[in-house]
Amino acid sequence: MTFSSNLLIAFPQLILAVSALLLLVVGAFAPKQTTLVAGGGVLALALAAFAAAIQPLGVAFGGALVNDAGAVFAEVAIYAASAVGIVLGKPWFERRGVRNFEFPVLVLLAALGMGMMAASGDLISLYVGVELQSLALYVLAAMHRDDAKASEAGLKYFVLGALSSGLLLYGASLIYGFAGSTVFTDIAVAAGGHANTGLLFGLVFLICGLAFKVSAAPFHMWTPDVYEGAPTPIVAFFAAAPKLAAMVLFARVLANGFAGASDQWQQILVVIALISVAVGAFAGLVQKNLKRLWAYSSIANIGYALLGLASGTSEGVQAMLMFMVLYMVDVTGFFACLAALSRQGRAMETIDDMAGLIKEQPGIALAMTAFALSALGLPPFSGFWAKIYVFKAALDAGLWAPAVIGLVGSVVAAFYYLKLIKVMWFDGSAGATDKPPMEARAIGLAAALFAFPIVMLALKFLDPLAATAAHAFGLA
Repeated sequence: MTFSSNLLIAFPQLILAVSALLLLVVGAFAPKQTTLVAGGGVLALALAAFAAAIQPLGVAFGGALVNDAGAVFAEVAIYAASAVGIVLGKPWFERRGVRNFEFPVLVLLAALGMGMMAASGDLISLYVGVELQSLALYVLAAMHRDDAKASEAGLKYFVLGALSSGLLLYGASLIYGFAGSTVFTDIAVAAGGHANTGLLFGLVFLICGLAFKVSAAPFHMWTPDVYEGAPTPIVAFFAAAPKLAAMVLFARVLANGFAGASDQWQQILVVIALISVAVGAFAGLVQKNLKRLWAYSSIANIGYALLGLASGTSEGVQAMLMFMVLYMVDVTGFFACLAALSRQGRAMETIDDMAGLIKEQPGIALAMTAFALSALGLPPFSGFWAKIYVFKAALDAGLWAPAVIGLVGSVVAAFYYLKLIKVMWFDGSAGATDKPPMEARAIGLAAALFAFPIVMLALKFLDPLAATAAHAFGLA
């Protein structure tokens, strides 16, 4: 393949890389032009999403980048979620006197890393994508420098992230040593039929590193503290797009590189999935802070997504993709609503703060109710259909016991979702709320519409796209 053909396949990533560098220069020479930089960031993400949707399929740079239907599906969703993150985050920071032009640039760099993760075809591009995304997220978590909790969140995320990167890199080195190649297709040949012990050890370390990136238990220890301490719009961003990117990378590594060892990695994924569901369901019961509560909710939801992937079938990958996209909408909408709420200038972040919200902000209360019921998995909300996809894939693959345990975990988690709804609808008001900002309210209400009234139309559109994307991973 010619160099120009390689560049054409990598065109979405090139758009983001060049845009990030240009906007960094603009911000350095005109640091007060934050609106221009943010607008440029949103435009760059829109162009990258469009380029991803129309670019030719193929393999570039000797297999380092794989542009197939799975990569296109993930990249478009990731870039769209990243653009929403900029729209939500910039006004939030400015209302608190933080006018950093670096924020949109960091989101672009994180999106670039996520795009590389979704299209990775070998261990080197995998690691570069993961680290580019992670380093940007560490800084974003601590973006509000005057907030001690935000600085603490960024430091914890960085330290624990370094540990996970070490696991990831060690696993990749073992795989390279025993397979003799970093390209997934070559690794698949070495792992075909029966993977040797060295390859399996490397795979275990690689899975552990990726499990940290998706905050799956028992590698979830960073999640509650970082969610609680980081600025709310930043949490809305890295609770959505990075999780999808990491899950797609999970699927690509296992399906493209270790399809022949599916019996071995299926057992690991089932265990991680069930631990995640249990930790998310039971630990969430005692949480008072909504950001910590939703952190444990995300851990449980990643468990459901991993359960779909653990089926080891194309149907399971499709279920995971559908689940993650629908979850992205729910979690972004919930944190947008949370970012819109304050009382006398103080952020409303606890369950008690939501008392009587239906009387003060009925639109936001209705939206948060929709997100809670969707996360619970109540029909006809989007979360119900997401879990239907996952449980059906697990049952079709013969994973009856894990599916039943996952369903029990969903019932346990219902307590804290229903508690939030009860407090909003039936408790006495805790006082008048401040006027919610337009952008946060609009994003929250739009996501709520997706989660309920128009979800069936969305499913008719997303389902064939997810099915096509899933077949690109090559599982039966």
